Amino acid sequence: MSARVPIVGVGPDGLAGLTARSRDLLTAAQVVFGSDAALRLLPELSAERVRIGTDLPDVVAKLKALLGVKPVAVVAVGDPLFYGTARYLCDKIGPDNFDVVPHVSSMQLAFARIKQTWEEAYLTDLSARQLDDVLDKIRTAETVGLFTSETYTPNRIARELLARGLDYFRGFVCENLGGKDERITQAELAEIQDMRFDPLNVMILRRKPDTPDQPRGGAKLRRFGNPDDVFAQSRPKTGLITQAEVRAVALAQMDLHPGDVAWDVGAGSGSVAIEMAQLVSPGVVYAIEQDAADFHLIQANLETFGIPNVKPVFGTAPAVFAGLPAPDAVFVGGNGGEVARLLEASFAALRAGGRLVSNVGTLEMISATYAVLKRLAPSVDVLLMNLSRGVEQLESLRFEAVNPTVLLRVRKG
Repeated sequence: MSARVPIVGVGPDGLAGLTARSRDLLTAAQVVFGSDAALRLLPELSAERVRIGTDLPDVVAKLKALLGVKPVAVVAVGDPLFYGTARYLCDKIGPDNFDVVPHVSSMQLAFARIKQTWEEAYLTDLSARQLDDVLDKIRTAETVGLFTSETYTPNRIARELLARGLDYFRGFVCENLGGKDERITQAELAEIQDMRFDPLNVMILRRKPDTPDQPRGGAKLRRFGNPDDVFAQSRPKTGLITQAEVRAVALAQMDLHPGDVAWDVGAGSGSVAIEMAQLVSPGVVYAIEQDAADFHLIQANLETFGIPNVKPVFGTAPAVFAGLPAPDAVFVGGNGGEVARLLEASFAALRAGGRLVSNVGTLEMISATYAVLKRLAPSVDVLLMNLSRGVEQLESLRFEAVNPTVLLRVRKG
């Protein structure tokens, strides 16, 4: 007898919606493993049923004991490898012991029903994760797809998001997808929190246009290297914030001391300026920003964190430099087009011994910035930073890459 176990995806229409091969694999099994939701879709099966709950090691032990002894099958709702147990079983027992036969995922169906792409959405399964563990991802996402659970129902999710100030999403709850009683509900979170839904559902969150991220509530500011999500950020430019790890290294390269005067040119949401300020206090940091929306975010973040020694400056650089005191350190962020004029003016304003650090993220800007700085100073320090952050998935740890960035540094002799 072959020990290879089929892991078969099923839809809301159960056996009727499966291919002939999938039906044959399930009807031939004497023992069928599956979640309560998956097994409910297959009332016709006469095989012994084994529930897959939260005790996955016990499921692994039972499956191993049956390999080569009885015909066994595993059923999952939708695609077994998409936030299903198939990956876990393959990792623990070995992929050569399984055949995976996928069905259309309910997440795919949900996005199809609301006619939105999911290629850049943040997706997660709340039957395997705590909502608090994924709130920071939700907070900064444009689109979110959630497999709900008995614990985290759509109305509870809406209620908890609202309680944390995340009111800038519109919700879609897609129930019984593919079934006769399929229903799609589109509503504000304030409305969803008072509704009731069938247990078989997927929830999608879509950010409303031009709404900024809310900073993580109750955050205590570190001296430097704070997580990106403690700062209110503009949309759709969240990815342009200087990442926490890059920020920390840039501050080290600026060699800041108490009493220094520092400039943050192209300050964005003010994350670098705020961390500069804690290192130069009682010195002053001037956060220079020409975008009105970002300028208001600087002011909001300063109010949130109570940083008194940052002076926001609204205007276009380098025109606004003339009214500012000469800096001991300058940070130039962003990837603007007038790099030469901006860097030259910033370097000219530096005091003797002053440090200038620029953060760029594209090949074109690396080349242009290096060429300008090489004309201004005999030595240019260049640091390429490739970062990956650990992300837990089921019982595994994987790494999620952050966009590469380059720091360039010069000192005025």
